[in-house]
Amino acid sequence: MAGTPGKPGKAGAGVLTETGGKGPTPSAPAPSAPTGGRTLTVAADGSAAHRSVQAAVDAATAGDTVLVARGTYRETVNIPASKRGLTLKGATGNAEDVVLTYDNAAGTPKPGGGTYGTAGSATATFSANDITVTGVTVENTWERSAHPDVKDTQAVAVNASGDRQKYLNSRFIGHQDTVLNWAPSATGQYRQYFRHCFIAGDVDFVFGNATAVYDHVNITLRDRGAAAGGLGGYLAAPNTDAAKPYGILITDSTISSPARPGTYYLGRPWHPGASAVGQLVVRNTSLPAAVKTDGPWTDMGGFSWKSARFAEYANTGPGAGTGANRPQLDADRAAAHTARAYLAGTDGWDPTG
Repeated sequence: MAGTPGKPGKAGAGVLTETGGKGPTPSAPAPSAPTGGRTLTVAADGSAAHRSVQAAVDAATAGDTVLVARGTYRETVNIPASKRGLTLKGATGNAEDVVLTYDNAAGTPKPGGGTYGTAGSATATFSANDITVTGVTVENTWERSAHPDVKDTQAVAVNASGDRQKYLNSRFIGHQDTVLNWAPSATGQYRQYFRHCFIAGDVDFVFGNATAVYDHVNITLRDRGAAAGGLGGYLAAPNTDAAKPYGILITDSTISSPARPGTYYLGRPWHPGASAVGQLVVRNTSLPAAVKTDGPWTDMGGFSWKSARFAEYANTGPGAGTGANRPQLDADRAAAHTARAYLAGTDGWDPTG
């Protein structure tokens, strides 16, 4: 797509609002997630009980496992709040073998009129608390170049909007807005943990107002063809509420890119309302040459990155650096910015072990 990557109308058709009103109320300490349950099988070739993932989800009850056979499943998937404790699992253990794919964008016309909006564009929407997603790929293959008439180019792969959610050994692939970490109530407790995952995108492709930890993940900044020193894209766009101490943490990870040197920002602050003061820490992570070493943060929509809560700690690689435009945590502050600290919440949740 020609021109500067943008983020027009992220709320899109009223789907995302700063104060919420959709989805579950803020989480309080809860009993343990349902355990045991049934295993519901899925295979596209008809050799299992269900041909589609959504059919199995619809048949499941809280605490069940949806086991998906090798294959490509062209469908949108929705795990609603009522399916608490559900596990969505690729049967082979290799995420490349089990692919959930679709291609809606925020500006894609809906059959009944209007457009999907940012959240509604998601290939998979996971709203239930205590779910686990493991061994799958979720992708949004919508391409800007194929739809020059569409202005709202956000195309979400995963809309994660529940509490105590785990995403393990999986792949999430898109371009703009790949993974939405969402708190339906802006000040509510919604925590999402990504470990040993792969995430790819080019514009704000990790974003939202939930508390999300990316731990030992591989992130790819996709090449949009920008010349060295130009603008290729942005990794993250948090809009954490000012009342919440923790937003997004990327820790002990590897960020790579085929893009030319100095073409990517690590993040910019999405500021849809006065209470949004994005919080993001990137620590103990290898950064590629594609990251702008003289200043990896930038403004958004007239809101200064310096007014947000951005910091780094002990990063390495050709994209790492220090200086006035690269705020660093000291050792004492870094001790408060760990996966466990971000995820503990009011109930001591610790999925890191």
